[in-house]
Amino acid sequence: QVQLVESGGGSVQPGGSLRLSCAASRHIRSFPYMAWHRQAPGKQRELVAIISNSATTTYADAVKGRFTISRDNAKNTMYLQMNSLKPEDTAVYYCKIQQYWGQGTQVTVSS
Repeated sequence: QVQLVESGGGSVQPGGSLRLSCAASRHIRSFPYMAWHRQAPGKQRELVAIISNSATTTYADAVKGRFTISRDNAKNTMYLQMNSLKPEDTAVYYCKIQQYWGQGTQVTVSS
């Protein structure tokens, strides 16, 4: 079993930046994939970005060029650097490893 704890969410103006963190309760090196998802009010949860244990990354079209996913195996932590934020990025952001989900962290982009 893996426990995941997200942090780093908050409120920011359009064009601003936030860095989300996802701390795992055990070593993450053996997990082939880790991912960030998000769920906006009234919408289905959607995939934002995936990172493999070889650091190969994949992004949703809506965030390409603005978001960067990374992982630090030594710290058992995954990150999501979010730049040039837009109001449509407003959502609860979740990290996921295999079938395990974090509790989510709220990101609000508003002027």
